[in-house]
Amino acid sequence: MRRLAEAWDRGEIGPTAFLPAPGRIGLASLSADLGVRAESVSFLACGALRPVLDRYFAACRVHLAERHWDLGVCPFCGAPPGFGDLTDTGQRRLACHVCGGGWVFPRLRCPFCGAQSAKDLVRLEAEEREEGYFISACRQCRVYVKELDRRIRWNAGSALVEDWGSPHFDMVALREGYRRPIASLIQLARRP
Repeated sequence: MRRLAEAWDRGEIGPTAFLPAPGRIGLASLSADLGVRAESVSFLACGALRPVLDRYFAACRVHLAERHWDLGVCPFCGAPPGFGDLTDTGQRRLACHVCGGGWVFPRLRCPFCGAQSAKDLVRLEAEEREEGYFISACRQCRVYVKELDRRIRWNAGSALVEDWGSPHFDMVALREGYRRPIASLIQLARRP
């Protein structure tokens, strides 16, 4: 992290180094050249870019509010989803931790690889079940997203709060061999 801070201070990297790119958050060179773990880059991107990008995209969000977006990345910044909600109407709404955006996405499709077969999509639950919470995972690409059924948990917090408040679900998914492109708190706590 010190090398990253020094590169920032020298002006060698700036905010654009943390923007989403296909399959990852931030420049790959941050890991390669500066030795910063991809999970740390993802966390820094969410923490540092979100306030600015949330405000930047605020005016255009109304144009996509309840429309379907068929790509598994944020329609505003291009980041992969960080969390999912089932709304009171039963629609699946994915949330972006990088810019704070959200979009409606088909419930029976993997947002990461597009798989739609019932044999590829799996729902994981923690040993101590918590009503309304579950993990949507894909056997095809081995990626997961935590989700919350707001018809059951109507008083739940924001997607980011619910995601960070449920690290035990990340443990379940990681133990089963799944991963996620947005760093979880569990991944940040692990040593490389």
